[in-house]
Amino acid sequence: MNETNSEPDREQATLRAQAVKQAYASQLMAKANVVGVGVGFHTRHGQRTGQVGLVVMVSQKLPITQLQPGDVIPHEIEGVPVDIQEVGEIRAH
Repeated sequence: MNETNSEPDREQATLRAQAVKQAYASQLMAKANVVGVGVGFHTRHGQRTGQVGLVVMVSQKLPITQLQPGDVIPHEIEGVPVDIQEVGEIRAH
């Protein structure tokens, strides 16, 4: 885990990510396979990186070649990094 960011930096990144989430959540939710949008820590190879940004949850990660151009999720939005995490189908119990 990368803990190089100070608490004020992390707070600022969280606030920025929340604002971007509010502005873009509906657009992201309209893309194929997207089941949720949140703010959180990014993961790489199953490990939390300490970097805060948008987390876009998808039912299944697909190669970019299998997606329509309008369904590709960007790596960042307005300078906020985007992490795509496969979570499967989400159902209420």
